[in-house]
Amino acid sequence: QVQLVESGGGLVQPGGSLRLSCAASGIFFSPYTMHWYCQAPGKQREFIASITKNRNTNYQNSVKGRFTISRDNAKNTVYLQINNLKPEDTAVYYCNGRYAADDYWGKGTQVTIST
Repeated sequence: QVQLVESGGGLVQPGGSLRLSCAASGIFFSPYTMHWYCQAPGKQREFIASITKNRNTNYQNSVKGRFTISRDNAKNTVYLQINNLKPEDTAVYYCNGRYAADDYWGKGTQVTIST
């Protein structure tokens, strides 16, 4: 069974940092392009960042400079480092993996930024 499991979310004060993780199982991970998305309540899911098998990265313009995507193929894991967290970053963060005809999603991890 294919699974993408996000972790690392939680309640953080503005200005803090988080590193989200997405652990994949049931797939040969290395050729997959991995993505992070976020979805706030009542809003559409939005693209954040992606990373290819060759570690080429792509970012939503609004998150450049604060968000960094990376991957560790030995651990079948993709990461999202978020710095200088803002209240508007509050959302459920989803991991996605795509390769050929495959398109897999995790169930998300909640990130809440509040005092």
